[in-house]
Amino acid sequence: MKHLPLLLSLVLSLQGSLRAEEPLVIHLWDKGAPGFEQLKDEPEVVKGTSVTHVNNPSITVFPAPKDKANGVAILIVPGGGHRQLGFGGEGVEPAKLLNNLGITCFVLKHRLPREAGSPYNLDIHPRQDGQRAMRVIRSRTAEWNLDPKLIGILGFSAGGEVVAMVVYSPTAGDPAAADPIDRASSRADFQISIYPGPLGVPAGPIPADSPPAFFLVANDDTSHVKPILDQLAKYEDAKLPVEVHLYARGAHGFGMGTRSKLASINTWTQRMTDWLGDSGFLAKEQPKAGGK
Repeated sequence: MKHLPLLLSLVLSLQGSLRAEEPLVIHLWDKGAPGFEQLKDEPEVVKGTSVTHVNNPSITVFPAPKDKANGVAILIVPGGGHRQLGFGGEGVEPAKLLNNLGITCFVLKHRLPREAGSPYNLDIHPRQDGQRAMRVIRSRTAEWNLDPKLIGILGFSAGGEVVAMVVYSPTAGDPAAADPIDRASSRADFQISIYPGPLGVPAGPIPADSPPAFFLVANDDTSHVKPILDQLAKYEDAKLPVEVHLYARGAHGFGMGTRSKLASINTWTQRMTDWLGDSGFLAKEQPKAGGK
């Protein structure tokens, strides 16, 4: 029994270390999402690596290692049909890969309009959450030593629809806003969309200042090929930089590709890495404090 205090001390120390390693979660609104503040404290439901019942949207922070950080940030939007979020395979896994490239990542948990009993609107709330997440990141660039002009967005499947919603309807910050976060722009400086769905793609031309784009899909993922081809055509019409990879096979939902038996799908992330490097998003000098 004489060793009990020492044992308790070690256990508490270990618990503290484990807590210190848990990623930081930042809720997008302090008082809850506008109009739904009463749902702020409703708990999320986690099953395996998927998340449902998101009522207090947030970003989870995955900082790049200090010796690799290059000032670039990416907001990651997992897929899940707007019914759930594949937070592990399409959130944490890409964040870890991109961290190794020097990119600080933020995984979005947005509200889910297609979940049973959801009070949210598909045309409004995922877009609102994505735009707000971009503002939160841009308003706190000094905290993570980021360049406010190098904040991109990456989405999978339904998350790719949220990407399109954010990219093609950017809103400038309001310098007179009482909330300092609302003073920041929601603009994405580049977009990466992996097997996106059709929602969010504009019916007409894309904005003339749409950011550089990287799109990837498998040709046997039949319902998700057209959204990419439509966006490709709009980028070509606008004469803006775009790269597209259309693989013969791979179906839908292959995530980071590591579990696929197809060599092309198994290594698709190298195409993304190459594009990031060729586009200048991996070699930028570390910005000075303040991100200006």
